[in-house]
Amino acid sequence: MQALIRSKDICVLATVSGNEPHSSLMSYVTDDDCREFFMVTSRKTKKFRNLLQNETVSLLIDTREEDTGQKRAGIRALTVSGVFQKIEDKGKESLYRDQLLERHPHLREFAESGDAQVFCIRAKSFQLLKGVSQSYFEKVD
Repeated sequence: MQALIRSKDICVLATVSGNEPHSSLMSYVTDDDCREFFMVTSRKTKKFRNLLQNETVSLLIDTREEDTGQKRAGIRALTVSGVFQKIEDKGKESLYRDQLLERHPHLREFAESGDAQVFCIRAKSFQLLKGVSQSYFEKVD
């Protein structure tokens, strides 16, 4: 699971407001043990309002880009269930903003705008599906 997380740098972030789900394509970096995911968004977005109202989220990281054609039977999809956390420590926020910009330099102008907010998703569980029938689950603290 960690190898898949480290090999990718884009995920789908699913948030909820009331009974309405909302999905967003997001660039990310993680901490060393792949339990915290760091992203940046505008404070004016629907996703950020959703995160403030409901901290429960889901991430999807998958191999659809490389597992095409005959390899589709071995596609891997990792669902990460987690919670949104504001980053109160300015040093930690700066560290992960720098890491985001190193891995995703195209985000520099956006991330350095006064409206951008770096945030964390703390993983609670991981479910890896390989193909249509092999499933692996891991709960974390």
